[in-house]
Amino acid sequence: MEKLQKTLGRLVWWKFENIMKINPRKFKAFRFTNARVKGSLNYSLMDTLIPEASSCKYLGITLRSDLSLVDQVNYAVK
Repeated sequence: MEKLQKTLGRLVWWKFENIMKINPRKFKAFRFTNARVKGSLNYSLMDTLIPEASSCKYLGITLRSDLSLVDQVNYAVK
């Protein structure tokens, strides 16, 4: 978790160096695991806490943190 937070810090510097805009409100913290989760993900970007999500849509595919494909299958059936 520490390495990812450091990488997010480097992303902010990269943003300034390359005159890019980043909207931290569009970020979601997401972990893939079948294990019981202990503790929440506390990542931040530009002093904005990144909210944790249990599922997200990426390139048209719905991904779930428990690795289940139920949401994607239901969407495909519709």
